[in-house]
Amino acid sequence: MRRILATLAVVGALLFSAGSAWADFDDDDSGANKLFVDDAALPVSAHEFRFETIGGEPLPLVQYAGKVVLVVNTASECGFAPQFEGLQILWERYRERGLVVLGVPSNDFGGQEPGSASEIKTYCRVSYGVDFPLTSKTRVKGADAHPFYVWARDQLGFLAKPRWNFHKYLLARDGRLDDWFSTMTEPTSPKVIRAIKRLLDEPGGDGV
Repeated sequence: MRRILATLAVVGALLFSAGSAWADFDDDDSGANKLFVDDAALPVSAHEFRFETIGGEPLPLVQYAGKVVLVVNTASECGFAPQFEGLQILWERYRERGLVVLGVPSNDFGGQEPGSASEIKTYCRVSYGVDFPLTSKTRVKGADAHPFYVWARDQLGFLAKPRWNFHKYLLARDGRLDDWFSTMTEPTSPKVIRAIKRLLDEPGGDGV
């Protein structure tokens, strides 16, 4: 009997440990990331969220209803900052066809966006000619992440959350999260172009 009880105790401890490991699967989010989500309780569209513009005005995503939106967390001092150029190219080439590029400055990764709103805006404009919309500086990870990023993480899963600056989420015209692209994926890479053209109902393409 003692041997059986000991065996049961070991099994219970292993199960508890496994449960703890799953619960701590993403410990930098302080439990905000859920492995199992009640889909009925979640918004189905990004249009239910709002940001603030870099100038401090309300920026409800519903104003982009009917548009395809590429949401990118940016940082001026990041080694990937040259991606601003590719984002601006996308904006210039596809905005008349229904694409919006939305930059979300964030200081979450490496403290690489320490500046004020005016400094960020000036840097983006002077260095890369950026004139696509920018939000105010925003938290994109952890327990204090903006609700859009919490929702996106829950919608697409742990692997799809931002790991660094210049992570990209692609929203369909109805606000549905369609795809995501890592920091390493250039804005003008063929797979980003193909995904954008698909949502714009255009023929596929291997270049801008």
